[in-house]
Amino acid sequence: MNIIYLDIFSGISGDMFLGALIDLGVDPRLLEQELSKLSLAGYHLHVSRQERGRIAGTKFDVHLEGPDVPDPSRHKADQALAHDHPHPPARAHSHSHSHDHDHDHDHDHDHDHDHDHDHDHDHDHDIDQKGEHVHGTEHDHGRTYTQIRDLIRRSSLSPWVKEKAQAIFHRVAVAEGKIHGKAAAEVHFHEVGAIDSIVDIVGACIGLEMLGYPRILSGPVVEGVGFVQCAHGRFPLPAPATMEILAARQISIQQTDEPQELMTPTGAAILAEFAEEFGPMPRLRVVRVGYGLGGRENKTRPNVLRAVLGASADGAVHDWERDEVAVLESNLDDVSPEILGAFLEKALAAGALDVFHTPIQMKKNRPGVLLSVLCSISDADRLTELMLRETTAFGIRRSVCERRKLRREVRQAKTSLGDIDVKLGWLDGKLVQVAPEFESCRKAASERGVPLRDVYDIARRTFL
Repeated sequence: MNIIYLDIFSGISGDMFLGALIDLGVDPRLLEQELSKLSLAGYHLHVSRQERGRIAGTKFDVHLEGPDVPDPSRHKADQALAHDHPHPPARAHSHSHSHDHDHDHDHDHDHDHDHDHDHDHDHDHDIDQKGEHVHGTEHDHGRTYTQIRDLIRRSSLSPWVKEKAQAIFHRVAVAEGKIHGKAAAEVHFHEVGAIDSIVDIVGACIGLEMLGYPRILSGPVVEGVGFVQCAHGRFPLPAPATMEILAARQISIQQTDEPQELMTPTGAAILAEFAEEFGPMPRLRVVRVGYGLGGRENKTRPNVLRAVLGASADGAVHDWERDEVAVLESNLDDVSPEILGAFLEKALAAGALDVFHTPIQMKKNRPGVLLSVLCSISDADRLTELMLRETTAFGIRRSVCERRKLRREVRQAKTSLGDIDVKLGWLDGKLVQVAPEFESCRKAASERGVPLRDVYDIARRTFL
């Protein structure tokens, strides 16, 4: 299994991360094709080779379109999409723009979105003359976190990309909600920030999928010194949302002498979701090195994110999948079996990964049950509310657990009883689990008049 080590000595943002992935070999054309599955209009991509501090790398930009977003360079020759890669260059709309993205100005972080890019457009809303974002204008036409989550869910992207993109957005929404005293579902991303954030976050997940789901390791997290411009005044770095995202994952951070913002909330959320460890580079057999570029020239260090693609030199890395799930629990001694049964059905229908109850002994020698719900982190608040409304619980314990999962796929077994769906689990390139799908087996058993157990056996033997 491959490993990507992120050398974040000069920080990280969403566009820098995507630039680094493209520099490692992600094909921009394929990236654009996958992003089109979102059915998100109003933007096009721009990928170019540039230098920062005399370090050559890839600059990834999201350019907005529409009547309020003039494009000053539509008349220029198509010259900015050349790559030094073996794969062909991306030509999202064949425009040559010269925008500086998220590291060339003070961000306004005192609103409910994370906007990684500094566009030179003169918008009629949400951006002042200096390119800084101002929250709460009368022309605010934005998306809530819930709307963005639903946009991702409705897309035809892969289940893994959907899951990870929602998890990253959830981290940002929870952080912004905590700062502004709102529930995550109510957090608002204004139109410009929403488009950039969606492309950066979903694009990051697509890029990692294209690279074969590598493990992500990171160097120590650093931030610059100084201030960001917020709606109510200047605020010291790290920006509030960045700090909250790192704190939620208990990631250490240290400031450097660079007098600029180095880490954006999107960059922090990507790190918090994917990075397994933080520290010096481990022993790696280096395969390729990529550089993702920020928009400005820093004063003390090149404005680049270095990504090292390699394999473990120790050979002890498994290719299982890793993720995090929320565990919701409550001890109940006064709930009826009918209520429990109804709740299990509702929770599973609402998207819970698993729901179960365990007999326990409670205070005053009362028999009770431990009600447990496993769900994605992005669904935790919604399912917590369901538990409080539908059961006798007065409180819900919540924790986040890491999971290790087999790489899986569903195939059809061609049998004498018909086609049977079978889930296969792989570890280190070997098939280790064969699990026929119940509904498919039950249908075949009913139609053929044979025992369900026999259908299971026949389907499993197809792959063993």
